[in-house]
Amino acid sequence: MVYSMGGFITWGRKMVHLKHCGFRSGRASRHRICPVCHYPVLGVPLAGVGALLLAGTLLGTMAMANPTTETANTTAAEVSAATPTDAALAETGDPINPPAPLSKQSTPFSPPVPSATAHATLPAIDPGPRPLSLVQDLDEGPLKRRLLSCAQGPFQRTAFAIGHRGACLAYPEHTRESYLAAARQGAGFIECDVTFTKDLELVCRHAQNDLHTSTDILSIPDLAAKCRRPFTPATFAADGQLLTPASAECWTSDLTLAEFRRLRGRRDGFNPRARTVEEYQQPPDIVWSGLAVGAEYGTLLTHRESIALFQALGVMMIPELKESLVPLPFGGLSRTALAQRLIDDYKAAGVDPRRVWPQSFLREDIRYWLAEEPDFGRQAVYLEAAERVADLPSPAELRGYRAEGIRIVAPPLFALLEGDASGAIRPSPYARDARAAGLAIIPWSLERSGSLAAPDKGTNNGVDKGTNIGADYVTDKGFYYQTLNAAIRREGDVLRVLDVLAQEVGILAIFSDWPATVTYYANCMGLAIEPEVKASWPRSPLR
Repeated sequence: MVYSMGGFITWGRKMVHLKHCGFRSGRASRHRICPVCHYPVLGVPLAGVGALLLAGTLLGTMAMANPTTETANTTAAEVSAATPTDAALAETGDPINPPAPLSKQSTPFSPPVPSATAHATLPAIDPGPRPLSLVQDLDEGPLKRRLLSCAQGPFQRTAFAIGHRGACLAYPEHTRESYLAAARQGAGFIECDVTFTKDLELVCRHAQNDLHTSTDILSIPDLAAKCRRPFTPATFAADGQLLTPASAECWTSDLTLAEFRRLRGRRDGFNPRARTVEEYQQPPDIVWSGLAVGAEYGTLLTHRESIALFQALGVMMIPELKESLVPLPFGGLSRTALAQRLIDDYKAAGVDPRRVWPQSFLREDIRYWLAEEPDFGRQAVYLEAAERVADLPSPAELRGYRAEGIRIVAPPLFALLEGDASGAIRPSPYARDARAAGLAIIPWSLERSGSLAAPDKGTNNGVDKGTNIGADYVTDKGFYYQTLNAAIRREGDVLRVLDVLAQEVGILAIFSDWPATVTYYANCMGLAIEPEVKASWPRSPLR
């Protein structure tokens, strides 16, 4: 069977998956280590008994980030073994100081550091077996030897790793289970994509119209009846050739919050050959990854609930305000009001602005935050929606971003790299231009592309639509690796990609569907984790 994990698939026409079902989802520097608990300091820890009670309510059982091992339970007491105080954040200045052009590097990320008495004991970081299996798959050489030397750990949380929708490679995206897995894998930032319900409650969903592929809505008759397009089975020619894929379309904005809470998250994808709802909801195959499924279903969260969970876990927050598919204003909610409400939720929770890096594909959102909420806007992330190299902004446009106050850009991975048949991978002209403009870079998204060793990587050529290959993943290899396909030959090459991004492009961090891989690499390379060191980041200029 062929699956689309992005939620949009149209045979015979161009697949559209950036705007509404794209893969958002990159930061580097070094954190300090708390001298009391010896965990990396990522921002405001749990504060007071109220936060502890909230942590106990939200966390419940901690799922292992490594789904190939037995699940371990973590109680609220284990999440915070010592009662933290309400000590104020130590003053550390700007959360980001974008790198100067090329060799004149400066420190791009100075995280907030709480006092030594304010700390929480977080769950032990466990990258699991996948990162080491990728290291072992690398060609022999200095990178492999360096990474093999770190196999025994120990591993610490790193701000270089961003949990893209949590740890959605093996968990249902934007669910508590996926977020917990990302935290256990060592992600220093975790992402909640923010959209809204019919009664204007903010919730964590990747797109306003993806409930049919990312939840069990079609299995709940009264909620399925609210879908804009009901489930329609696939049709076939007499010889079994697929004529029209199975389809459905269900929007979050058509449900109230109470209705939304009745849903369960599931791993995003669908079977276009489905004749029944049950077949349609069969999840995509991840056998290629060597991972077992972490959870078939997960608990959906509101935006406010995600904030409380992230506070309890001690991670920083990188919410993306999704584009509205319904015309705004909707129920009196305008786009600027929506941008403000996202920020207001963090204010209400008492989150230090430096721990929140809001992101959007809409420049108007970034401009609003810069003007109206500068404490949040100064580290706002402007997402780049280019689908090919020709769509990327020019050097003059990049300089224009910086001139109006934008300090961080987040392009798709392909924008930053080039490769050739010799296996060489190098920074792209866009990467050089962005750095020359004084912009920090956070690419999206690592390990979103399926098997890098699959045949015909980067295209749908040669892929039988009746085979058990994720069509979305096949296409995404063509998307994410379109500028370096010739250099990608094996699964371990994802670490070569990461190494060039970190050491030569000088990215600030990276979104990943399986943050354990980034955590392993960052720990081995000393990125965003070493105690009492302010890194000159990146360590090497573009070459």
